[in-house]
Amino acid sequence: MAEQLTPETPDESEEQPIKQRKNGLYPGVSDELAENMKSGWADTELHGLEPIAQAAHTADRRAALSKHFPGERLVIPAGNLKTRSNDTEYSFRASTEYAYLTGDQTQDGVLVLEPKGDGHEATLYLLPRSDRENGEFWLDGQGELWVGRRHSLGEAEQLLGIPAKDVRELAAALKEATGPVRNVRGHDAGIEAALTDKVTAERDEELREFLSEARLVKDAFEVSELRKACDATARGFEDVVKVLDKAEATSERYIEGTFFLRARVEGNDIGYGSICAAGPHATTLHWVRNDGAVRPGELLLLDAGVETNELYTADITRTLPINGTFSPLQRKIYDAVYEAQEAGIAAVKPGAPYRAFHDAAQRVLAEKLVEWGLCGDLDVAKVLELGLQRRWTLHGTGHMLGMDVHDCAAARTETYVAGDLEPGMCLTVEPGLYFQADDLTVPEEYRGIGIRIEDDILVTEDGNENLSASLPRRANEVEAWMARVKQG
Repeated sequence: MAEQLTPETPDESEEQPIKQRKNGLYPGVSDELAENMKSGWADTELHGLEPIAQAAHTADRRAALSKHFPGERLVIPAGNLKTRSNDTEYSFRASTEYAYLTGDQTQDGVLVLEPKGDGHEATLYLLPRSDRENGEFWLDGQGELWVGRRHSLGEAEQLLGIPAKDVRELAAALKEATGPVRNVRGHDAGIEAALTDKVTAERDEELREFLSEARLVKDAFEVSELRKACDATARGFEDVVKVLDKAEATSERYIEGTFFLRARVEGNDIGYGSICAAGPHATTLHWVRNDGAVRPGELLLLDAGVETNELYTADITRTLPINGTFSPLQRKIYDAVYEAQEAGIAAVKPGAPYRAFHDAAQRVLAEKLVEWGLCGDLDVAKVLELGLQRRWTLHGTGHMLGMDVHDCAAARTETYVAGDLEPGMCLTVEPGLYFQADDLTVPEEYRGIGIRIEDDILVTEDGNENLSASLPRRANEVEAWMARVKQG
């Protein structure tokens, strides 16, 4: 990684002398070099740009937001870079609320809806092109010479359909603003500081709740992105099956790296940390260390999702026999989870209580646990009443899915878990059974087996659609698919 010349920020560059990095190889910048770097650059302004694909949808979303909060200033930041180590940063991912309302993904951006008449006037505050006159573009650590060209404000307006201004002027303007204000917190400390005496936690949370609930029902663009994410994820699972022999020779990290390659080639990133859990690691719900052995005869629980370039993620899990064939006990447990998932998926339909799919899947699993003698002399009804099945089922059977893997998480309980399903909602159905390696309440041969099957289900007008159906789920179909993929 090349050494940057100065850590100063763009708005400091004119007022303060150039600051050199400690232990830098250049003692300074000569007047002649500074003058030389000001000129000789071609005009790269882009003209006649077409709006981004979701521009009409983001406009509709802003209109719905405006209608809900008349007469109030609304501030939705994208967020800032976060330091990973010293002067290197984590890859930037815009806040979900900001990207949902604008389609933009650039750091430091802020969407402001100013009350006007019966509605609002939207303005997008962004970093403009780096200033070449003051040397910002090549001296600042985030100058375009270092990190790449960004869109001009004019280009952003053409692409996003929102008037754009310089974000470096926003904090001062917000400090002087009057009237009611709401802000999406947790993304931009500078914006929060400017609004500190103008907002309340309760009012800001109401804004966050509304934006979470607005995403419960997906529009056509969002559904198309989720389809894309599921299709790319399915190809990522095939990639993993093709290299299981290499994973056996190395570790779970080979699986993680293989899937990550597909995510970066076909999308923006992984939608969450991939769970590549082999053997007893499959009983750890969020196993993301991915540093364990991959052994024939054991199972691989792969829970992973590609995030598209527009930030919509899939969330799919398959539990695969590493050698391509389930053992009799593995198949018995797998078939129980499959039966539970089938019951859960069947319960996903418009008008059904959100909890119905969870209850249906949990009942099947409780029946199996009772049948296997793991619940003493209790019947299924009593097991469910006491929640005793949770020792082995552990988690809820699913969640909303979209731009966040656990989408709409800030929604009010009455509109989410206690609400009813509607066409356009997308959720996961993912029952599992997990027998910990040290669980003395189950037969020894069960210990260390963890199985989950997860699919992404779209609620339709007359039922549901499995967006991840291209990946087989039945045990015999999984075995046949693995054999076919390995043969090329």
